[in-house]
Amino acid sequence: MAVKSLGVVMNGVTGRMGYRQHLVRSIIAINEQGGVELSDGSRVTLAPVLVGRNAEKVREIADRHGLDTWTTDLDAALGDAANQVYFDAQLTSVREKAIVKAIDAGKHIYTEKPVSETVEGALALARLAGAAGVKNGVVHDKLFLPGLLKLRRLVESGFFGRILSVRGEFGYWVFEGDWQQAQRPSWNYRSEDGGGIVVDMFCHWDYVLTNLFGRVESVTARAITHIPQRWDEKGEPYDVTADDAAYAIFELAGGVVAQFNSSWAVRVHRDELLELQVDGTHGSAVAGLHHCVIQPRTATPRPTWNPDVVDEQRYREQWQDVPDNSPPQNGFKAQWEQFVRHVVEDAPHPYDFLAGARGVRLAQAGLQSSAEGRRVELPELSL
Repeated sequence: MAVKSLGVVMNGVTGRMGYRQHLVRSIIAINEQGGVELSDGSRVTLAPVLVGRNAEKVREIADRHGLDTWTTDLDAALGDAANQVYFDAQLTSVREKAIVKAIDAGKHIYTEKPVSETVEGALALARLAGAAGVKNGVVHDKLFLPGLLKLRRLVESGFFGRILSVRGEFGYWVFEGDWQQAQRPSWNYRSEDGGGIVVDMFCHWDYVLTNLFGRVESVTARAITHIPQRWDEKGEPYDVTADDAAYAIFELAGGVVAQFNSSWAVRVHRDELLELQVDGTHGSAVAGLHHCVIQPRTATPRPTWNPDVVDEQRYREQWQDVPDNSPPQNGFKAQWEQFVRHVVEDAPHPYDFLAGARGVRLAQAGLQSSAEGRRVELPELSL
């Protein structure tokens, strides 16, 4: 079968996510396997064009991986007809302007989330892309986690019966940066640079909840800055201006209630950094990044509340593992393959700019709820 080549402009590969997940574990990995296989058996390889503001950093990455094409001139990269796809992993604050350039150049767009800093900006991009006839997609990596793929399988099989509630725990302790180096870049803690855990994580929770359990119809949230001072990459102290924890209740279509704690100021006492517990009339499940355990109605134990007696039940041992059944793969790579098929053969890709706008809206609504101390309703969003 023939092998085609698809030019991809990659803007922002000097950052952690752009480099590690999108370039190394996705684009390079796809080419090493021989490309993306299409429905007719043919394959598409990807020709990355690395773009960044720092020539030295971009050149070093290109040399490290034997890539010939890199530039600091985004306009020149977009002007090359061989490049049909534009990918953006820059800071959110500069993303929208670059995406507009790419749409004007007639490129198909795939971008990290959030697609824009505002709902209005995200909707404007969706309308602009629609008018230009370019395909568009936003990263939705959590849906491809092995644990959540197992959870989807349970939902689709009817395992839960009527789903009642979802409880999510996400987070870990991010060092302040003074006596131990922080695990996240300092811009995450500056609202003026697009930082904050609400902006970062509520976009994820929107597509996870919507795709697995139902559309988010309202949010009640409290955003907090627990650690008011941190130290940046140069060891300099700075004031934190963004939230580092958020506690939220999401009400979903169909009556499901989801509670999520998201925090960069919590020490982990759970099996994985992200865990979702789903409870239904016929069974329950706890899913993490990789693992998933279940407890069906017929095997549910009979706990009895008696605080005067030591409880001898080993509750964690009363759950059974959900098998993998298929080899797991990197979720970012799977999304790239999905988007390439969408571009080349019009295969389905439901997570477009409009879906991305819903995630931005949930984040904004969460911040509004926290600021005003009230529940915020979320009607259907449309163009």
